[in-house]
Amino acid sequence: MDCNLTIDQGNTCAKMALWAMDHPSKCIDEKVFKSLSAEDVLCFCAGHKIDTAIYCSVSQRSDEIRSVMAKHCHSFMELTADTPTPLRVDYDTPETLGVDRLAAAVGAYTLVGGNRDILVSDIGTAITYDHVSRHNTYCGGNIAPGIFMRLKALNRFTARLPLVEPEHVPTPLWGTSTETAMCSGAILGVVAELEYYRSQLPEDAAVVLGGGGTHLLRDKLTFSHIVVDNLVSIGLNTIIQYNRQHNQ
Repeated sequence: MDCNLTIDQGNTCAKMALWAMDHPSKCIDEKVFKSLSAEDVLCFCAGHKIDTAIYCSVSQRSDEIRSVMAKHCHSFMELTADTPTPLRVDYDTPETLGVDRLAAAVGAYTLVGGNRDILVSDIGTAITYDHVSRHNTYCGGNIAPGIFMRLKALNRFTARLPLVEPEHVPTPLWGTSTETAMCSGAILGVVAELEYYRSQLPEDAAVVLGGGGTHLLRDKLTFSHIVVDNLVSIGLNTIIQYNRQHNQ
């Protein structure tokens, strides 16, 4: 079976996914790696014919991985500011826009479709809040510290605050211990940010959330939203299809 290969190399982990060419929205397989090597790419793709591969990295880019991808597929792409996508980018310095943010915006657009504004938020090492307009335009966004980063900063830059793991601590509205006060401050602070950005968009706007920290806050939001584990990968596969169609 001919497949597309997407690689999303983030700050803390990398995600590879295989997509069926005859059913473009069908993910055949995906896997998350703490660190990614060229050997990992070859093992993951073994037994599959890769037509097009796309590489998206916001950390140190690996020449070895890029070389392996280029050799073992019909067509190789690396997502950059110059890569054509279904979205028009309205950003003062597009070359500085994180490619993962762009791919996530395309992924949200793929899921929601046009004619609606979209708030796209990736709850990861950092948290991004991005706006896609109903006119299929990426309109910019904001970057804030992630939940774990906030808790680590409280521990690192104070004398007595402990390092807290948020998965194991309740998050009441008002903390009744140092640990719950820290976790509630970090997690409910992100909830408040999401609520604020949502309030700035039209009533029919969609909200799409991705990233490893979504499970900490998804049940605390008061508005409807879509949670997607592989939002960047979906966007990367859409970018492959978009370029294939426009290069025919």
